[in-house]
Amino acid sequence: MNVLIVKLGATGDVVRTTPLLSRFHEHVSWITEAKNAVLLKDLRDNLRCLTWEERDAAADRTYDLVINLEDTLEAGHYLKTLQFKQLFGAHLDLANELCYTEDSQRWFDFSLISRFGRKEADKLKLQNRCTYQELIFEGLGFRFSGEKYLVPQPIETGLSGDVALAQEAGPVWPMKNWAHYDQLKRELEAKGLKVNVLPRRKSLLEHLCDVRNHRCLVGGDSLPMHMALGTQTPCVSLFNCTSPWEIHDYGIQTKIVSPLLCEYFYRRDFDSRATIAISVSEVLAATIGRLNGEVSA
Repeated sequence: MNVLIVKLGATGDVVRTTPLLSRFHEHVSWITEAKNAVLLKDLRDNLRCLTWEERDAAADRTYDLVINLEDTLEAGHYLKTLQFKQLFGAHLDLANELCYTEDSQRWFDFSLISRFGRKEADKLKLQNRCTYQELIFEGLGFRFSGEKYLVPQPIETGLSGDVALAQEAGPVWPMKNWAHYDQLKRELEAKGLKVNVLPRRKSLLEHLCDVRNHRCLVGGDSLPMHMALGTQTPCVSLFNCTSPWEIHDYGIQTKIVSPLLCEYFYRRDFDSRATIAISVSEVLAATIGRLNGEVSA
Protein backbone atom coordinates (compact mmCIF):
# COMPACT_ATOMS: atom_id res chain seq x y z
CA MET A 1 0.00 0.00 0.00
CA ASN A 2 1.35 3.40 -1.00
CA VAL A 3 0.27 6.35 1.15
CA LEU A 4 0.97 10.05 0.68
CA ILE A 5 0.59 12.55 3.51
CA VAL A 6 0.51 16.25 2.69
CA LYS A 7 1.14 18.17 5.90
CA LEU A 8 3.38 21.18 5.45
CA GLY A 9 3.14 23.21 8.68
CA ALA A 10 2.97 24.51 11.28
CA THR A 11 5.85 22.51 12.73
CA GLY A 12 3.93 21.51 15.85
CA ASP A 13 1.07 20.27 13.68
CA VAL A 14 3.50 18.16 11.67
CA VAL A 15 4.85 16.59 14.87
CA ARG A 16 1.38 15.80 16.20
CA THR A 17 0.49 14.09 12.90
CA THR A 18 3.33 11.55 13.18
CA PRO A 19 1.25 9.05 15.23
CA LEU A 20 -0.49 8.25 11.93
CA LEU A 21 2.68 6.54 10.76
CA SER A 22 2.03 3.76 13.26
CA ARG A 23 -0.99 2.70 11.21
CA PHE A 24 0.75 2.48 7.84
CA HIS A 25 3.47 -0.13 7.93
CA GLU A 26 4.31 -0.09 4.23
CA HIS A 27 5.64 2.79 2.16
CA VAL A 28 4.63 6.33 3.12
CA SER A 29 5.61 9.52 1.34
CA TRP A 30 5.23 12.79 3.26
CA ILE A 31 5.39 16.27 1.76
CA THR A 32 6.22 19.03 4.22
CA GLU A 33 7.83 22.45 4.45
CA ALA A 34 11.59 22.46 4.02
CA LYS A 35 12.19 23.57 7.62
CA ASN A 36 10.26 20.55 8.93
CA ALA A 37 11.99 17.90 6.83
CA VAL A 38 14.67 17.32 9.48
CA LEU A 39 11.95 16.08 11.86
CA LEU A 40 10.70 13.45 9.40
CA LYS A 41 13.77 12.19 7.56
CA ASP A 42 15.18 8.95 8.96
CA LEU A 43 12.21 8.35 11.27
CA ARG A 44 11.90 4.92 9.68
CA ASP A 45 13.16 3.02 6.65
CA ASN A 46 9.98 3.11 4.56
CA LEU A 47 9.21 6.81 4.99
CA ARG A 48 10.12 9.14 2.15
CA CYS A 49 10.15 12.79 3.16
CA LEU A 50 9.89 15.38 0.40
CA THR A 51 9.91 19.13 0.79
CA TRP A 52 7.23 21.19 -0.91
CA GLU A 53 9.88 22.28 -3.42
CA GLU A 54 10.55 18.58 -4.19
CA ARG A 55 6.85 17.72 -4.53
CA ASP A 56 7.06 16.79 -8.22
CA ALA A 57 9.07 13.72 -7.21
CA ALA A 58 5.97 12.33 -5.51
CA ALA A 59 4.33 11.79 -8.91
CA ASP A 60 6.44 8.67 -9.49
CA ARG A 61 3.69 6.28 -8.39
CA THR A 62 -0.03 5.75 -7.93
CA TYR A 63 -1.15 6.09 -4.32
CA ASP A 64 -3.71 3.89 -2.64
CA LEU A 65 -4.45 6.75 -0.23
CA VAL A 66 -3.65 10.46 -0.16
CA ILE A 67 -4.14 12.28 3.14
CA ASN A 68 -4.21 16.03 2.53
CA LEU A 69 -4.33 18.04 5.74
CA GLU A 70 -3.60 21.37 4.03
CA ASP A 71 -6.59 23.64 3.36
CA THR A 72 -4.91 25.80 0.70
CA LEU A 73 -5.63 26.35 -2.97
CA GLU A 74 -2.00 25.59 -3.81
CA ALA A 75 -2.19 22.15 -2.21
CA GLY A 76 -5.57 21.54 -3.84
CA HIS A 77 -4.19 22.30 -7.30
CA TYR A 78 -1.20 20.07 -6.59
CA LEU A 79 -3.43 17.08 -5.85
CA LYS A 80 -4.75 17.29 -9.41
CA THR A 81 -1.30 16.36 -10.69
CA LEU A 82 -1.26 13.06 -8.79
CA GLN A 83 -2.67 9.61 -9.44
CA PHE A 84 -4.46 8.07 -6.46
CA LYS A 85 -7.33 5.75 -5.58
CA GLN A 86 -8.65 7.36 -2.39
CA LEU A 87 -8.45 10.83 -0.92
CA PHE A 88 -8.92 11.97 2.65
CA GLY A 89 -9.03 15.68 3.40
CA ALA A 90 -9.12 18.92 1.48
CA HIS A 91 -9.37 19.18 -2.30
CA LEU A 92 -10.79 21.30 -5.09
CA ASP A 93 -14.30 20.73 -6.36
CA LEU A 94 -15.40 21.06 -9.99
CA ALA A 95 -15.54 24.84 -9.61
CA ASN A 96 -11.99 24.87 -8.21
CA GLU A 97 -13.30 25.83 -4.77
CA LEU A 98 -11.82 24.27 -1.66
CA CYS A 99 -13.90 21.56 0.00
CA TYR A 100 -13.16 18.34 1.86
CA THR A 101 -14.09 14.69 1.81
CA GLU A 102 -16.99 13.45 3.88
CA ASP A 103 -14.79 11.17 5.96
CA SER A 104 -12.61 14.15 6.99
CA GLN A 105 -15.46 16.44 7.99
CA ARG A 106 -15.03 15.96 11.75
CA TRP A 107 -11.71 17.79 11.46
CA PHE A 108 -12.31 20.19 8.58
CA ASP A 109 -15.66 21.33 9.94
CA PHE A 110 -13.52 23.27 12.44
CA SER A 111 -11.19 24.68 9.80
CA LEU A 112 -10.87 27.86 7.76
CA ILE A 113 -12.65 26.10 4.89
CA SER A 114 -15.50 24.78 7.05
CA ARG A 115 -18.76 24.30 5.21
CA PHE A 116 -20.38 26.22 8.07
CA GLY A 117 -18.22 29.33 7.74
CA ARG A 118 -15.47 30.63 10.01
CA LYS A 119 -17.66 31.93 12.85
CA GLU A 120 -19.63 28.71 13.24
CA ALA A 121 -16.48 26.63 12.79
CA ASP A 122 -14.91 28.35 15.80
CA LYS A 123 -18.05 27.65 17.84
CA LEU A 124 -17.87 23.98 16.91
CA LYS A 125 -14.16 23.92 17.75
CA LEU A 126 -14.88 25.36 21.20
CA GLN A 127 -17.50 22.65 21.80
CA ASN A 128 -15.26 19.82 20.59
CA ARG A 129 -13.84 17.45 23.20
CA CYS A 130 -11.95 15.07 20.91
CA THR A 131 -8.21 15.23 20.35
CA TYR A 132 -6.71 15.95 16.95
CA GLN A 133 -5.53 12.36 16.73
CA GLU A 134 -8.97 10.98 17.54
CA LEU A 135 -10.58 13.10 14.84
CA ILE A 136 -8.05 12.18 12.15
CA PHE A 137 -7.74 8.51 13.09
CA GLU A 138 -11.50 7.95 13.23
CA GLY A 139 -12.01 9.70 9.90
CA LEU A 140 -9.55 7.24 8.38
CA GLY A 141 -11.33 4.29 9.94
CA PHE A 142 -8.89 3.74 12.81
CA ARG A 143 -9.23 4.03 16.55
CA PHE A 144 -6.70 6.20 18.31
CA SER A 145 -5.16 4.22 21.16
CA GLY A 146 -2.54 6.60 22.43
CA GLU A 147 -0.07 6.06 19.60
CA LYS A 148 2.94 8.23 20.39
CA TYR A 149 4.58 11.00 18.43
CA LEU A 150 7.61 9.95 16.42
CA VAL A 151 10.58 12.27 16.80
CA PRO A 152 14.15 11.96 15.51
CA GLN A 153 17.35 11.75 17.51
CA PRO A 154 18.15 15.24 18.85
CA ILE A 155 21.45 17.06 18.45
CA GLU A 156 23.06 17.50 21.88
CA THR A 157 23.33 21.10 23.06
CA GLY A 158 24.52 20.80 26.65
CA LEU A 159 21.63 22.88 27.95
CA SER A 160 19.82 21.13 30.78
CA GLY A 161 18.03 21.86 34.02
CA ASP A 162 14.91 21.35 36.05
CA VAL A 163 12.49 23.59 34.17
CA ALA A 164 12.53 24.91 30.61
CA LEU A 165 10.41 27.94 29.82
CA ALA A 166 9.00 28.31 26.30
CA GLN A 167 8.18 32.00 26.45
CA GLU A 168 7.61 32.71 22.76
CA ALA A 169 4.78 31.15 20.77
CA GLY A 170 5.40 33.02 17.52
CA PRO A 171 3.77 36.00 15.78
CA VAL A 172 0.63 34.26 14.47
CA TRP A 173 -0.91 33.81 17.93
CA PRO A 174 0.36 36.71 20.08
CA MET A 175 -2.14 35.97 22.86
CA LYS A 176 -0.49 32.59 23.46
CA ASN A 177 2.38 34.48 25.08
CA TRP A 178 1.77 34.42 28.83
CA ALA A 179 2.93 37.62 30.57
CA HIS A 180 4.33 36.18 33.80
CA TYR A 181 7.24 33.93 32.82
CA ASP A 182 9.82 36.22 34.46
CA GLN A 183 8.01 36.08 37.79
CA LEU A 184 7.57 32.32 37.52
CA LYS A 185 11.29 31.95 36.82
CA ARG A 186 12.18 33.96 39.93
CA GLU A 187 9.86 31.94 42.15
CA LEU A 188 11.14 28.61 40.83
CA GLU A 189 14.75 29.68 41.26
CA ALA A 190 13.97 30.79 44.82
CA LYS A 191 13.14 27.14 45.47
CA GLY A 192 16.60 26.12 44.31
CA LEU A 193 15.55 24.93 40.87
CA LYS A 194 17.58 25.44 37.70
CA VAL A 195 15.41 27.23 35.17
CA ASN A 196 16.32 27.95 31.55
CA VAL A 197 14.52 30.04 28.97
CA LEU A 198 14.63 28.09 25.71
CA PRO A 199 16.97 29.86 23.29
CA ARG A 200 16.54 30.12 19.56
CA ARG A 201 18.50 27.44 17.72
CA LYS A 202 19.70 26.98 14.16
CA SER A 203 18.33 23.45 14.07
CA LEU A 204 15.01 22.02 15.23
CA LEU A 205 17.01 19.00 16.42
CA GLU A 206 18.88 21.24 18.87
CA HIS A 207 15.59 22.72 20.04
CA LEU A 208 14.29 19.19 20.55
CA CYS A 209 17.32 18.38 22.70
CA ASP A 210 16.85 21.50 24.83
CA VAL A 211 13.32 20.38 25.66
CA ARG A 212 14.28 16.77 26.34
CA ASN A 213 17.10 17.77 28.71
CA HIS A 214 14.76 19.25 31.31
CA ARG A 215 12.57 17.64 33.92
CA CYS A 216 9.59 19.81 32.98
CA LEU A 217 8.62 22.24 30.22
CA VAL A 218 6.33 25.21 30.90
CA GLY A 219 4.87 26.99 27.91
CA GLY A 220 1.88 27.68 25.75
CA ASP A 221 0.24 25.69 22.99
CA SER A 222 3.27 25.76 20.70
CA LEU A 223 6.05 23.67 19.16
CA PRO A 224 8.01 23.10 22.41
CA MET A 225 4.86 21.61 23.94
CA HIS A 226 4.65 19.07 21.11
CA MET A 227 8.37 18.37 21.45
CA ALA A 228 7.85 17.68 25.14
CA LEU A 229 5.03 15.27 24.37
CA GLY A 230 7.21 13.63 21.72
CA THR A 231 10.19 13.17 24.04
CA GLN A 232 8.05 12.11 27.03
CA THR A 233 9.08 15.23 28.95
CA PRO A 234 6.51 16.25 31.58
CA CYS A 235 4.98 19.61 30.75
CA VAL A 236 2.69 22.31 32.05
CA SER A 237 0.80 23.87 29.14
CA LEU A 238 -1.10 27.15 29.19
CA PHE A 239 -4.09 27.64 26.92
CA ASN A 240 -5.02 31.30 26.51
CA CYS A 241 -6.81 31.23 23.18
CA THR A 242 -6.64 27.75 21.61
CA SER A 243 -8.27 24.41 22.33
CA PRO A 244 -6.86 22.34 25.20
CA TRP A 245 -9.13 19.45 24.24
CA GLU A 246 -7.44 18.83 20.89
CA ILE A 247 -4.19 17.93 22.66
CA HIS A 248 -3.69 14.35 23.86
CA ASP A 249 -1.79 14.60 27.15
CA TYR A 250 -0.13 11.14 27.10
CA GLY A 251 -0.32 11.18 30.89
CA ILE A 252 2.56 13.66 31.21
CA GLN A 253 0.87 17.02 30.65
CA THR A 254 -0.93 19.37 33.02
CA LYS A 255 -3.22 21.73 31.13
CA ILE A 256 -4.03 25.14 32.58
CA VAL A 257 -6.96 26.74 30.81
CA SER A 258 -7.49 30.48 30.92
CA PRO A 259 -10.72 31.60 32.60
CA LEU A 260 -11.09 33.93 29.59
CA LEU A 261 -10.64 31.19 26.98
CA CYS A 262 -14.14 31.58 25.52
CA GLU A 263 -13.66 35.32 25.08
CA TYR A 264 -10.40 34.97 23.17
CA PHE A 265 -10.89 31.59 21.53
CA TYR A 266 -9.02 31.35 18.23
CA ARG A 267 -8.52 35.08 17.97
CA ARG A 268 -5.27 36.12 16.33
CA ASP A 269 -5.28 39.75 17.43
CA PHE A 270 -3.83 40.92 20.74
CA ASP A 271 -5.39 41.91 24.04
CA SER A 272 -3.11 41.90 27.07
CA ARG A 273 -5.98 40.65 29.27
CA ALA A 274 -5.64 37.26 27.60
CA THR A 275 -1.97 37.01 28.58
CA ILE A 276 -2.45 37.77 32.30
CA ALA A 277 -5.60 35.77 33.05
CA ILE A 278 -3.74 32.68 34.29
CA SER A 279 -2.13 33.32 37.67
CA VAL A 280 1.50 32.71 38.57
CA SER A 281 0.45 30.75 41.65
CA GLU A 282 -1.51 28.26 39.56
CA VAL A 283 1.35 27.67 37.13
CA LEU A 284 3.88 27.45 39.96
CA ALA A 285 1.82 24.83 41.78
CA ALA A 286 1.32 22.80 38.60
CA THR A 287 5.03 22.93 37.79
CA ILE A 288 6.07 21.78 41.27
CA GLY A 289 3.46 19.06 41.02
CA ARG A 290 4.93 17.78 37.74
CA LEU A 291 8.46 17.88 39.13
CA ASN A 292 7.24 15.84 42.08
CA GLY A 293 5.71 13.25 39.79
CA GLU A 294 2.07 14.15 40.31
CA VAL A 295 -0.15 13.02 37.47
CA SER A 296 -3.11 15.41 37.61
CA ALA A 297 -3.98 16.75 34.18
